[in-house]
Amino acid sequence: QVQLVESGGGLAQAGGSLRLSCAASGLTFRLHAMGWFRQAPGKEREVVATINRSGDDTYYPDTVRGRFTISRDNAKNTMYLQMNSLKPEDTAVYYCAARFSPAMVTRSSEDNYWGQGTQVTVSS
Repeated sequence: QVQLVESGGGLAQAGGSLRLSCAASGLTFRLHAMGWFRQAPGKEREVVATINRSGDDTYYPDTVRGRFTISRDNAKNTMYLQMNSLKPEDTAVYYCAARFSPAMVTRSSEDNYWGQGTQVTVSS
């Protein structure tokens, strides 16, 4: 049974930092592309960052590029998201996603495995 467990969410002030982690089990982690998505109230789920299964290719939308950094440790079956210079508009539930593919698609997909989400709230 595949499990993706996010941690590290919480409350931060604008300009601050948080680091999210996603611990994966029940799958061959190194064969899965990974990604972070987020969903704010009343909005659709959107991609935040993706990383290919070897960890040498990443993608960020313009909204977070230069502020967020995605990484993975295949030895620990864990993915990370370092979030710096946080803004109130970064407030959302952040989800970890895994996909049995060399690369993650940048849209929310039912073919992905999903975590339960972790709340990130950024105050102004």
